[in-house]
Amino acid sequence: MNLRSSNWFGRTGKDGFIYRAWMKNQGIPAHEFHGKPVIGICNTWSELTPCNAHFRELAESVKHGIYEAGGFPVEFPVMSLGETLIKPTAMLYRNLVSMDVEESIRANPMDGVVLLCGCDKTTPALLMGACSVDLPTIVVSGGAMLTGKFRGHDIGTSDLWRFAEDQRSGKISQGDFEDAEACMARSRGHCAVMGTASTMASMTEALGLSLVDNAAIPAADSRRKVLAHLSGMRIVDMVKENLKLSAILTRAAFENAIITNAAIGGSTNFIIHLLAIAGRIGVPLTMDDFDTHLKKIPLIANLQPSGKYFMEDLYYAGGIPALMKELDAFLQGNAIAVSGKPISDQYKNSVCYNRDVIGTIDHPFNQVAGISVLKGNLCEDGAVIKPSAASPDLLQHAGKAIVFENVEDYKARIDDPELGVDESSVLVLKNVGPKGYPGMPEVGNMSIPKKLLKKGVTDMVRISDGRMSGTGFGTVILHVSPEASIGGTLAIVQDGDLITLDVLNKTLHVNLSEEEIAERKKHLKSVAAVVSRGYTWLYQQHVEQASQGADLDFLKGGSGSEVVKDSH
Repeated sequence: MNLRSSNWFGRTGKDGFIYRAWMKNQGIPAHEFHGKPVIGICNTWSELTPCNAHFRELAESVKHGIYEAGGFPVEFPVMSLGETLIKPTAMLYRNLVSMDVEESIRANPMDGVVLLCGCDKTTPALLMGACSVDLPTIVVSGGAMLTGKFRGHDIGTSDLWRFAEDQRSGKISQGDFEDAEACMARSRGHCAVMGTASTMASMTEALGLSLVDNAAIPAADSRRKVLAHLSGMRIVDMVKENLKLSAILTRAAFENAIITNAAIGGSTNFIIHLLAIAGRIGVPLTMDDFDTHLKKIPLIANLQPSGKYFMEDLYYAGGIPALMKELDAFLQGNAIAVSGKPISDQYKNSVCYNRDVIGTIDHPFNQVAGISVLKGNLCEDGAVIKPSAASPDLLQHAGKAIVFENVEDYKARIDDPELGVDESSVLVLKNVGPKGYPGMPEVGNMSIPKKLLKKGVTDMVRISDGRMSGTGFGTVILHVSPEASIGGTLAIVQDGDLITLDVLNKTLHVNLSEEEIAERKKHLKSVAAVVSRGYTWLYQQHVEQASQGADLDFLKGGSGSEVVKDSH
């Protein structure tokens, strides 16, 4: 093998001496440096990322597999993003982590990489960075937590939104709220529903970037460690085969992921992350591609927030392989996976053990696709909605806008008894897009005004240029592009403007003439938060719109694995 790592460890003279000697202070014997593929284990472990807090243990399983296959494992940390704790939003730092990953891989003696991903942004961030280097790479996800148990009911993160609204309206006490809190996250792992973390794990399996069942094995199940061990073994062979990311991430792979995501009712965040990954590996992908494929596919996974069950149930029912088998007629089964074989090999012999969890194309749980892309004068470059998690009676709706100029305005007035809102109103939140916030936070699923909650209203049409948690639900339109802070039409919407939503025809309009829109735009003033230094300044100056994946413009594509300058 012509190993990349031999440019470090295979050298003679003082250079080889330096590279090997300082590694040997960790107790590594000399023979480990001779002809063995060096496998980097990119670890997003952090106690500030609770979803990934078991990754030290998972990394040990990966190492065992690498050693067994004749490789030399080297574990390294990168910045970790804990969705539940990090402020102002984890999305602000996704691109920063991708830079950390890219430079860590390129600068160090690695022949292949195992990406340990879990919480929402860790998966796309690690994949974006790895794509820009393009070495043999395999993904090991951390797995979902076990299903929560509360007073005789199964619960998960999606129930948080229900509990919160019930607590605000007085249906449950603060004590009840805290009891539920203690029951929900009862094991290691990420959210138990088909939120963004589970969507990203499913995405990697559908793309062919992981071994079979990576997406659905619960984090607490011993089979998660077995999968990690087998992934460690497989990456050594991938290096020997020179099976790089660019050979796996073809146009066909992206189309397979889009189709699978529709069928599982995956997070709306899937679109923004897949666009960014495609931009790094050099596969042309646009918002329209998502719309084209979603027209064909119904919802066949009965999982929260669009359905009833949890990721643990999905695994027991047959996992992503059983679901992909139902989609076989729509998938490009010849796309190559990390196994080196067609991805159809990963699902063709799978079995569904519970049709209440995994339906069929002929008998789906919902004929409405997981995500729809909207176009119109309010979102010239697109917006997204998850109709399977929305109220059917609101998918075609016209109502007068109630406008909040920013998050602070929303928080100050949403529960004001004098707010001129009724159940037919359309809540509009501006300036929470990539540049405007900056960072595009998960605030799009705005709370229902308290005075309407007391009347029994549980859903309204809500529109913003921000995102929402993949665990969220409701008739929520997100990722409006162009965003308000750069002069998109959303910026000129005023209280009382009539907004028309038609998901069936995939349109979103504000009922204003072109002349009126142009006139209002003449008087727009910049309202974007002004950042004067550091990474956030860099982000705000260079981040692209949601319809392009919200990557930094100078990070598109990649620089490959070659170290251009060598000081030794």
